[in-house]
Amino acid sequence: MDNNTEYEEISNQWLLENNKLIRSFKFKNFIITFNFMNEIALVAEEINHHPTWTNSYNQLKITLWTHDTNSLSKLDYLLAKRIDKLYEKFK
Repeated sequence: MDNNTEYEEISNQWLLENNKLIRSFKFKNFIITFNFMNEIALVAEEINHHPTWTNSYNQLKITLWTHDTNSLSKLDYLLAKRIDKLYEKFK
């Protein structure tokens, strides 16, 4: 897989660190943050690929990588792209 080609299709807010995609989000309040997380959960279930995330009040940090291979896969980029699209509704 050509990570550079895939990476161009997602927001430049995603950082590539230690072979993982990482992005932080900040929202107006906890309810909006939680609703965003719920929407991501539905997508994650749909594609059967789940993020690692931490949440503190209005902040959310998402880390994506494929645990089975301990590397990035097309599913990580697909989920990142879907998260980017969802974020447009919440920002």
